[in-house]
Amino acid sequence: MVNGTGRRIRQATSAEGAGESGLAKLIELHAVNSFGDMLITIALASTIFFSVPTGEARGRVALYLLITMAPFALLAPVIGPLLDRLPHGRRAAMAMSMLVRAVLAWTMAGVISGGGLALYPEALCVLVASKAYGVVRSVVVPRLLPHQVTLVKANSRVTLAGLIATGVAAPVGWLLHLLGPGWPLRGAFLVFVAGTLLAFSLPHTVDSAKGEQRALLVKEETGPGQGRVRERPLRSVGPAVLLALRAVAALRGLSGFLTMFLAFLLRADSVGGLNRAVALGLVAGAAGVGNALGSVMGSWLRTRGPELTVTAMVALALAATVCGSLWYGALTVTLVAASAGIAQSLGKLALDALIQRDVPEQVRTSAFARSETLMQLCWVAGGGLGIVLPLNGALGLGVAAAIMAATLGFTVWSLLGRDRGGTPHPRVA
Repeated sequence: MVNGTGRRIRQATSAEGAGESGLAKLIELHAVNSFGDMLITIALASTIFFSVPTGEARGRVALYLLITMAPFALLAPVIGPLLDRLPHGRRAAMAMSMLVRAVLAWTMAGVISGGGLALYPEALCVLVASKAYGVVRSVVVPRLLPHQVTLVKANSRVTLAGLIATGVAAPVGWLLHLLGPGWPLRGAFLVFVAGTLLAFSLPHTVDSAKGEQRALLVKEETGPGQGRVRERPLRSVGPAVLLALRAVAALRGLSGFLTMFLAFLLRADSVGGLNRAVALGLVAGAAGVGNALGSVMGSWLRTRGPELTVTAMVALALAATVCGSLWYGALTVTLVAASAGIAQSLGKLALDALIQRDVPEQVRTSAFARSETLMQLCWVAGGGLGIVLPLNGALGLGVAAAIMAATLGFTVWSLLGRDRGGTPHPRVA
């Protein structure tokens, strides 16, 4: 049975030339990464969130954000450029991110039962290593594309594999938690050790930087004769990519906001007469299904009209949050979670399609590294907002709707302005 399951998984990951190009190995590596990250998430959530009363849990998570997310917000802008300067060591970088998390998971297993401050610096290092992996993965995908597969479809398959692995890891992590709070972390240790070895099985083309250049994402121009050119934000990637970056950044921020806000809201107050645990599980499941559905839809997207896809996803998020604010209840909250999952997943895939279409190949991998870092920072900002707002469902979703309305207005205005003024070709730095 195990051998048969393994063969079917390998057939699915190797379809459409992915086995020959090496994309299948990246898909499997990302599944291992997502499985391990989920085990660590379960261990932290059971200690910081579920093991104490709601009021104390909110303080613990706020402290967690302060100690881990605030330094990460300072480190994240460095991750992309730093990895961008190491184009020949991508397999080693991915393996190192796995190995670091393996060591940290084993170390955290010994201190997690107390939930003290010693846990938070280690959690910060896990977060940084995980995001570093995410940046390198985005950079690697274009190097492993089969001829018959578009970049957006390849990213969709990688993302979907991660979501499936996360869904499998959740019950496994919960069963391990029944043995003790440190057991999910010990399981994560084994998973990341396997991921370390798997990273080196990626093709050598991953480490090739032939023909690549750095994407200048910041450009400021001074007057003639001043002998200095400073970079202005993200000008070298083209106006369509800029439009999508801003919109998808807002959608990623919405995802972080809903993750934190709804987690505390549904734990503190039941919705629609549902049991609090049931309501929380329902919303989490809806968000996961939405993410998976967005990834599946991404395989149909191709590269036609990705700007309109991004705009439609912002409009979807706006409609859902408005409904949730006006008619707050179990159904609308579930709708918001599912819609946000679809919007941020499909929006990110549309952004990938725009980078593939508009960014020259020589700087495309660099642009992926920088955009991924921006997405992570926006999730952190949204999660912080979800922590500080009062636990009022209509108010919180109203704030989210206002942000989405401003994002949609700016996106439509930029889209119309770009069409009126023409579409200049992106510059290669």
